Amino acid sequence: MFRWGVFLIGLIIMSFGIALIIRADLGSAPWDVLHIGLTLNFGLTIGTWTIIMGFLLLIAASFLTKEFPKLGAFLNMVFVGVFVDIFLFLLNTPTSLFLQGIMLVVGILIMGFGIGVYISPKCGAGPRDSLMLAVSSKTRLTVPQVRISMEVAVLAFGWLLGGPVFIGTILFSLTIGHVTGISLIWCQTWMDRRMERGVKVENIH
Repeated sequence: MFRWGVFLIGLIIMSFGIALIIRADLGSAPWDVLHIGLTLNFGLTIGTWTIIMGFLLLIAASFLTKEFPKLGAFLNMVFVGVFVDIFLFLLNTPTSLFLQGIMLVVGILIMGFGIGVYISPKCGAGPRDSLMLAVSSKTRLTVPQVRISMEVAVLAFGWLLGGPVFIGTILFSLTIGHVTGISLIWCQTWMDRRMERGVKVENIH
């Protein structure tokens, strides 16, 4: 239960970061460019499109791997969509460009930290990562190559649909990997120590 609790907290933190980046209105992450473009053209909320696209990605990953997705992948898909919509409802775009920039940077940092938190309990990869790993395993492409290819394609399609591509999109693409990498090291170290301590206490009793 502790692991799943940390997993849920990580998803909430990540969703808050996503909402901050979107509300900063200086350009969004590639997948959110697509979700916003779909919202502008076909209605529904950004969170709803996050869930729909996540479901389609899980189907594609399952088809490639011939394996049923883990529970964590489904929870990731649903909870992120729900929490993003909640945070978008509560947040407003700042009135000055300076505050928008601050919101963008803080959003990237919080999102990266949230990714590290939700990955550290090892409860399962999200829909996008599941498909990325599945494609990599079925081709000769490395995981970074698959990730870049997916995000470029998604970004292009989202931009054609009218999604927001601006300086924030570039900043996100250049920094999120580094922020997530640092966050994952910290969170994984803390999680491993916490689980190891739990085992020792259980053995003592």
